Amino acid sequence: MSPFTLTLIKLAFLAVLWLFVIAAVGVIRADLFGSKAATKAATRASQPRPPKAARQPKPPRPQRSAQNGAPTKLVVVQGERAGTVIDLTGVPITIGRANDATLVVTDDYASSRHARIFAQDGQWIVEDLGSTNGTYLGRTKVSRPMPVPPGVPVRIGKTVIELRK
Repeated sequence: MSPFTLTLIKLAFLAVLWLFVIAAVGVIRADLFGSKAATKAATRASQPRPPKAARQPKPPRPQRSAQNGAPTKLVVVQGERAGTVIDLTGVPITIGRANDATLVVTDDYASSRHARIFAQDGQWIVEDLGSTNGTYLGRTKVSRPMPVPPGVPVRIGKTVIELRK
């Protein structure tokens, strides 16, 4: 092979290597600081909400959960979103920094898709979605889907949530 061809191959390899490094840095930055879309969603969430009369009506809660004493709401008890209440309607609740999550948290210790809470066989289950820093049920790290009793704290970074009746 000619020296010119070898030089071209070396330069092409160097360019591919630098593209890989730049892509890796971009992924790490997005995971640490969140994406622009997540930041916009957090800004939108912190703006004042319209009066209650202007909001859309909430869907009715299932009757069986009120009858058997199961939790009916998810409450953020600690963290930036403290005081937020989400009604439990049987629909899975995703928690993370992504703008399409049900509960968007702007916590540096939360992943884009951090955890999921869903109903199964009459109880609520928490599942870690492969987060970097983990999800904790009480003092136990969630390594597999686990049932969440009412009043037991679920910690995701600096955000703490509880299921309540």
